[in-house]
Amino acid sequence: MSKDNQQQDVAVLLSAKNGLAYLTPNDWALISDKAARMQFKAGEQFVHRGKRTHGVYLLVKGTASVQIAGHGKAREIGPGEVCGEISFLDELPATADVLAIEPVWAYYLDRPTLQSLFELFPHLGSRFYRSLASILSRRLRELIDRPVTSKKDHS
Repeated sequence: MSKDNQQQDVAVLLSAKNGLAYLTPNDWALISDKAARMQFKAGEQFVHRGKRTHGVYLLVKGTASVQIAGHGKAREIGPGEVCGEISFLDELPATADVLAIEPVWAYYLDRPTLQSLFELFPHLGSRFYRSLASILSRRLRELIDRPVTSKKDHS
């Protein structure tokens, strides 16, 4: 990946309001250097409910649809947002399906890569996990605050 692309990606990740908010520019430089940059075509599924992710995806371009079984309308995520974090945290299968709505570019960070970064830079680990906790808290509140639709509303 070119240095220009990497700098643009880091700028997107740093400015994201729903992303890993507690990471510093230096943290992002370390992460972007170690992450695998992946592209997904429109309609391509990259997180599969019931399968482990073994890492997290950080969207840098495009939007994706997060579909949680039994929860009605899908939620959209975009540049700077993370997915696959629940499976990453508890090392269990993913709780949702994530599909690219349009072409998506994302950084993928697997558990061993992140663990080695956290061992070298413990404060990065602390900021990373604090950011994930904040994201999960916000998403849970959004889910709780979402109005419940009855089965009658769907007929």
